[in-house]
Amino acid sequence: MRQLRIVAACAVVALWMVLSSVGTQADGILLPDDPGLGPFDIVFHDVEVTIRDGIVTTRVDEIFRNSSLVEREARYIFPLPPGAVVSEFTLWIDGQAVEAELLGAEEARSVYEDYVRRATDPALLEYIGRDTLMARIFPVPASGERRIQISYSELLSLDSGAYRYRYPLDTERFSASPIERVTISVELSTTLPLAAVYSPTHDLNVVRRTDGTAVASYETHDARPADDFVLYYTVGLDVVGTSILTYRVPGEDGFFLFLATPPQGEAGDTLPKDLVFVLDRSGSMQGEKFRQAQEALAFILANLGSADRFALLSFSSSVDAFATKLCDATEIPSAQAWVWGQEAAGSTDIDAALRAALSLFDGSDRPRFLIFLTDGEPTAGVVDPVRIAERALAANVSDARLFVFGVGYDVNTVLLDQLARENRGTTAYVLPEEDLELVLSGFYRKIASPVLANPVLAVDGVGVYDVLPAVLPDVFRGSQLVALGRYRGEGEARVTLSGDQSGLPLEISSTHLFPSSSLVEPTLARLWAGRKVATLLEQIRLYGEDKELVDEVIAWSERYGIITPYTSFLVEETGYTADEAADAVFRAAAPASGSAAVQGASALKSLAEGEVAAPPPAETLRIVGDRAYFLRDGVWTDSEFDEEAPVIEVQIYSEAYFELPTLAAWIGPHLALGTRVVVKVGEVFVWIDEVGKTTWDAADRAQLSG
Repeated sequence: MRQLRIVAACAVVALWMVLSSVGTQADGILLPDDPGLGPFDIVFHDVEVTIRDGIVTTRVDEIFRNSSLVEREARYIFPLPPGAVVSEFTLWIDGQAVEAELLGAEEARSVYEDYVRRATDPALLEYIGRDTLMARIFPVPASGERRIQISYSELLSLDSGAYRYRYPLDTERFSASPIERVTISVELSTTLPLAAVYSPTHDLNVVRRTDGTAVASYETHDARPADDFVLYYTVGLDVVGTSILTYRVPGEDGFFLFLATPPQGEAGDTLPKDLVFVLDRSGSMQGEKFRQAQEALAFILANLGSADRFALLSFSSSVDAFATKLCDATEIPSAQAWVWGQEAAGSTDIDAALRAALSLFDGSDRPRFLIFLTDGEPTAGVVDPVRIAERALAANVSDARLFVFGVGYDVNTVLLDQLARENRGTTAYVLPEEDLELVLSGFYRKIASPVLANPVLAVDGVGVYDVLPAVLPDVFRGSQLVALGRYRGEGEARVTLSGDQSGLPLEISSTHLFPSSSLVEPTLARLWAGRKVATLLEQIRLYGEDKELVDEVIAWSERYGIITPYTSFLVEETGYTADEAADAVFRAAAPASGSAAVQGASALKSLAEGEVAAPPPAETLRIVGDRAYFLRDGVWTDSEFDEEAPVIEVQIYSEAYFELPTLAAWIGPHLALGTRVVVKVGEVFVWIDEVGKTTWDAADRAQLSG
């Protein structure tokens, strides 16, 4: 068997670039009466949301620009979130209130269909089935702008222990150019303590002010992504609050997301911990990064809890220790002086440093953390990465968590990732331009207050499998645990999170519904698939290539549109087969260190720990719900398309075409992909093109509904 120590350099960098590209787009649409002149530009789109115990007010502020040289007339439409209860709305343009009307779903549908026919663009079919606000806008001056402001209210309901807010942020097709600025700000206020604040669609900055208040914000510039904004939050009084989200297509196994959130304030039990910090003092650490490491270590020591214990080691070609045992808080001043007395020189004996550090943990019931920092590969003592990992695992008899920080590009990413993976920790890579002190001190703030150690998730009532991560990380105050998995069966189930708190067992149980059909949150499927693919790629990278693993990576990647080293060639439509793509990866294999290796390892970590679904990575790929569509020969084609399966051809803009949303209520966003689409409906594929059926007969309807 060929051993694959790392993935191809070019493919790794491509994967890293995919994971780092996130954005958004606006929702209100200004439809020109003369579509032949093209759409207006959306200049900015700001959304302010206030949520008070489930009562929501949304304020929208947009500027549109007419970049043409002629005055134009338009209709402003605002598709409302599905299920929104509108109590009031105000539409302001240039300081004047404008009369607007609320169209029901059927009335709005006729407006959409009429515009689709005139503009020969199916994009508006995305909004079939939504109530809509509409107003006439005239004039929109040549090279001029119009500012539009809307506010509306709705009431959120509690479902499966969580509140869900959705803002339909998915209309980039209606802006002539990328949107200059998009911001979303959500002010949350709850009577009960606020637990989880989570978005599966957007990477939020969450600032908690008190036990019952928080602000969640998002901002991007010059962007064109395509996901609605979704926010979940939970409330509760438990030591650790838990909730379950589900997604399931009828007839298939379902997906679930488990959230566990400890109290966010100072109240509650925080576990005393044992912490050993290991600092690389080899010659390559000399200079600014060594000073930053010293600053970070001094910060950590100053912020230890009064009941915490600690140890300090530094290493180069030999290992030096502040003390030969764990110390208490009274030793902190002496330890800080020891840190500032260290100097960088010599080679790098990683094996000896790890084994010396692990020997300092005793048999206590405390959480045990080993923070290991290095900037190079092993050059002294045992230098074989496989042996180093084996010896570290054997020495870790206390089951300490190993958190590894790789500084710069000269680290062995395979070794560091394997050390963290096999010792229930994580790896972080600090790039040369990053501030090491900020990274380390920020990490310590996250692990400073352990709440639940050795957590285990159990579900009684339905069958669950493929829960990721397979080994749950410890739960810390100020953070939340996110686990994704699959389930089979249906009905109410008892969900139990157990673990250790202050040396005593703790169990938190609640009842949740695992339904046979749950179509609200399709992003859960792609979130789970991303973690599954990352787990498989990591196994290949660390332990060697295996055909079954490669085949599974390709299957999940193609099903959910997740670009990997094995499928990136396929997305580019170069004609490569899956086997040829895999062979290309092996031929282009890069070393375990260097910038490509570090960026690739960081990308895999982001995918494996992802709490937000990755955006579509290429112009030839689009994601709708939980489905991936590839652009093949000018046709947006469902990733599951089988040329041997039954196909119904339908002529675009025909009576049959516009009846499709009636036969399959969910199909509108799929039709909105373009004028040539292949979409799976039940057991058949509907092919939209310039030729095909113009009306449906009874047999057709039965085939689609069946």
